[in-house]
Amino acid sequence: MLDKIQKILDEVAAWQPKDSKELEELRIKYLSKKGAISALFNDFREVSNEQKKAVGMKLNELKNLAQDRLNELKSSLETQSETREEPDFSRSAYPVPLGTRHPLSIVRNEIVRIFQNIGFTIAEGPEIEDDWHVFSSLNFPPEHPARDMQDTFFIEQHPDIILRTHTSSVQTRVMEKAQPPIRIICPGRVYRNEAISYRAHCFFHQVEALYVDKGVSYADLLQTLEYFSKEMFGSQTKIRLRPSYFPFTEPSAELDITCNICGGKGCAFCKNTGWVEILGCGMVDPNVLENCGIDSKVYSGFALGMGVERITNLKYQVKDLRMFSENDVRFLSEFQSAY
Repeated sequence: MLDKIQKILDEVAAWQPKDSKELEELRIKYLSKKGAISALFNDFREVSNEQKKAVGMKLNELKNLAQDRLNELKSSLETQSETREEPDFSRSAYPVPLGTRHPLSIVRNEIVRIFQNIGFTIAEGPEIEDDWHVFSSLNFPPEHPARDMQDTFFIEQHPDIILRTHTSSVQTRVMEKAQPPIRIICPGRVYRNEAISYRAHCFFHQVEALYVDKGVSYADLLQTLEYFSKEMFGSQTKIRLRPSYFPFTEPSAELDITCNICGGKGCAFCKNTGWVEILGCGMVDPNVLENCGIDSKVYSGFALGMGVERITNLKYQVKDLRMFSENDVRFLSEFQSAY
């Protein structure tokens, strides 16, 4: 037994691998679970009691030597590899500029973070949807203009399949599968059949929120709106609600905040009113709850939705929506964020 150990000791001391591949082969041959050293430890059980102490000490010496030799050779080969590395003349000159997040991603992530802080979780759904989840379940009447070809992208030969016009379809999918309490936020891309200009695009991004539970009231909606506005635009921000109409909420409102450019004093951006609109909201219509299998006599809820591009415009004063999708590096490099 001692002769076998001494033989492998001599072999380990003579290791001279040419590269990392050969070193790995040596590690497998000697130090793996089925390697030569492990086999010696298995044979150790057959050693007589008189020899166990001497043999055990020799075995440990062998194992430690092999491991130290392996680490030493590995370090040496890595150093040689770095020394031999040829310069890559195709690489960019230093310093290489770091990339930045897209401004829409920055704002979307900030919106999501604010709502997550008060218990909302992210929900997502398909961008190619059916009429039920986009319109019918949300209380859109058959004659509603949103169902017209000039407002919505329909899939050819499939009149009931469309590109979603809002992320409210995610809300209906969640309500169909889950029972209250439901507290979700739905970020995503949406599509509308509009002419592309500095103030409109055929695709844009939305973030919608939904809260359904027992006893949800308009006061809950108001508190959520005030919290979001102050977190997003600053503690000095004031809000106001104006009556509006949406098929899926009743009552409905649009939320204005004091202009973050002039502080509410009046400027060209807010058309000298001191207020700018940021989102639509309201209490979920009982018909929507019933369509999704939720008892409207027991549960109530509120919903709100905003365009990410709109919020980004307010934060960064980007006046042309087309800049968000043109991938101009000069424009994108102006934005930095920790999120």
